[in-house]
Amino acid sequence: MGLFLLGGSALVFGQSAEGSDERSDDSQAKAAIGPGSVIVQSKFGGSIFGFDIDQNGTEGVLSEGQTLPNGKTLAAVETFDQATGKILKVVKKSENLDDFVTHAIVGTSVGLVEHQIVTGIYVTKRVYEELNPVDANKFTGTWKAPLKANDIIIGVSHDQGFATTAVFAFENGDFTSFVFGSNVGANTFGSVINLSDQIFGFNYSPVMAYDTVTNQAVIASSTGAVGDPAPQIALVNLTTGEVTQFTGVPEPPLGPGSVNGIAVDAEDGIAVTATELNGNITFYNLATQTGFLVPLPDAGQLTSGTDVEFDAVNKLFFVAQEVSGTGPGSSIQVYDTSGNLVESLNGFNFSDASSVIGTYIALNPSNRSGYVNSAGPEGTQGNELQSFTY
Repeated sequence: MGLFLLGGSALVFGQSAEGSDERSDDSQAKAAIGPGSVIVQSKFGGSIFGFDIDQNGTEGVLSEGQTLPNGKTLAAVETFDQATGKILKVVKKSENLDDFVTHAIVGTSVGLVEHQIVTGIYVTKRVYEELNPVDANKFTGTWKAPLKANDIIIGVSHDQGFATTAVFAFENGDFTSFVFGSNVGANTFGSVINLSDQIFGFNYSPVMAYDTVTNQAVIASSTGAVGDPAPQIALVNLTTGEVTQFTGVPEPPLGPGSVNGIAVDAEDGIAVTATELNGNITFYNLATQTGFLVPLPDAGQLTSGTDVEFDAVNKLFFVAQEVSGTGPGSSIQVYDTSGNLVESLNGFNFSDASSVIGTYIALNPSNRSGYVNSAGPEGTQGNELQSFTY
């Protein structure tokens, strides 16, 4: 029944002696950018299985888990202070076989956490808990999603401040994927829209973002095989159910490989994807269904991008580069909406290699700050979040 347990402009910033970048500003003294001094550590030392920060508040939420010597799992959901990194409250803790996964903070300050109830070695039930609002520091109710027992969420869109959240999921067993919209806080739902093209099936690791202007889920996928000509892009209208599909930008000679991340600038109708084999990101005009490639710094498969996020206030795309092309360790490469590299945030240590859930760049545009997964000290298996500014 269940699934295995845990889914062209010149650079204007230079590297400082301490390893963080600096911003040039004629009206203010230079302010350090890059990794900050604030670290969030999971309360019980477990690996972090999803997190987010509240763009309309001061807190964040994370889930953690670790296997105990007796074979059971210590799993917990915790809230933390964005300014200090301090764990504020253990919302829920269990020591059985269950797991928790934090999907996102959605709408206005609504935390969405999946409670995976485990029997034997399988997840036999999924309950979707809400923290509404996050700073209530407790579960306030459940999200009654139109999901069957074998349906598993692939992704939840990161579009805080908007009532509708896009939810991308698949049916375990045949990998058929579907999408729907939901006002999570109000527990209301749009129609479930199935994607008939198997390229968008879970086995090809598709990625999804949400266009808040057109009310469309934007989904990108590729077979991942060497020589695959181009990704496929689907625009799914969450109101009418219409699915429009087009072929993305080719990436000869190797092909794109897997599509690792996607984000949407809804105001300008731009989507940006990160692909694996050549280390490119691609800027798409969703109205004309055209696009162009931008190589990441020191582009290649090893230095390819993973997560892609968008700051709608400052009009910036953020691309996680686990193996940096601009500095030691990992980096976040920041681009404007025209594809120009604006700044490189260097000196991170992303946790992709050791964490079941890959890197996520959580942004707070109001103060140009954020958090990102960190592997932490050797052997800790991704139990930290690293603050940063930009």
